[in-house]
Amino acid sequence: MATIKEVAELAGVSVATVSRALNNSGYVGKASREKVERAIKLLDFYPNEVARSLYQKKSKLIGLLLPDIANPFFPLVAKGVEDKVNERGYSLILGNVQGDLEKEKEYLKIFAQNNVAGVLSAVQGNTKELNGIPIVLLDRVNNETDYAVHTDDHHGGELAAQAIVERQAKNIVIMVGPKDIPSSHDRLAGNLKVLNKARIPYQLFQTDTYQFDSAEKTAQHFLDQFPNADSVIASNDVYALAVMREAIKRGIRIPDELQIIGYDDMPFSALMFPGLSTIAQPAYEIGYKGAELLCKCIENKMIEKKRIQLPVTLIIRESLREKDEDA
Repeated sequence: MATIKEVAELAGVSVATVSRALNNSGYVGKASREKVERAIKLLDFYPNEVARSLYQKKSKLIGLLLPDIANPFFPLVAKGVEDKVNERGYSLILGNVQGDLEKEKEYLKIFAQNNVAGVLSAVQGNTKELNGIPIVLLDRVNNETDYAVHTDDHHGGELAAQAIVERQAKNIVIMVGPKDIPSSHDRLAGNLKVLNKARIPYQLFQTDTYQFDSAEKTAQHFLDQFPNADSVIASNDVYALAVMREAIKRGIRIPDELQIIGYDDMPFSALMFPGLSTIAQPAYEIGYKGAELLCKCIENKMIEKKRIQLPVTLIIRESLREKDEDA
């Protein structure tokens, strides 16, 4: 592997000149810069990013915090992030928090130790510990952060409830997302707006987490508590599919006896049979646009919108009954 000293010797300039050219710090003449660039290409030289980050107090690394990589929604977000940051010459450090506050703190510490240029986070945690490092929130948005990319969860809640209302719903149960996640409140508010307007009764089932590992037990508890439910508005696709699976195991016919709508439109929701009706969120776009926004923050470029809200879409599949034209 070539060294910076070898680059300087081949280019016929000082090591300091090569360093200034690599780091864009200080003046380097056009002729000298061209010699350095030619030497770098000939020697196939790669700068030591660790040394560069120590010198500049900032690296070409970006940290990404995700709540649960086992949930298929978040790998799509991560793919969007990775594609965009790679386009801009950055690399990614992934932190999979899994609902563990101590794990989150440890990842933030690792990000700081590596002098990350910025952080993208889909975790509802304490981002104040980042000490001035730019951060963009993804999906799970609070009011403490200036920069965020998310979807219109209130409208998503309305769409989900309306789809149920239009399909002979008699005993509706809303599976409410975790209380500490703002999007859960927005979706519920959208659900209730539609159901209250239609004067249709409903019941609530509160969940404590979106974690993939809890889905099966949650579905069992749900059907134990609401054996006569005929319509379910689920908190996300993972939990909707878990309820469908448990219902089928108990001999409940879907959608004739139990219809259900999820939230997210994860890839395998269309591959199941019955296929899961759901509210589609553009997961890849959330990650991509979030990374684009963060790169603009890092590079001090003009930002037209600090908080970006993306639309959601209703996807109808076999888990819902035929629409009642009189509804």
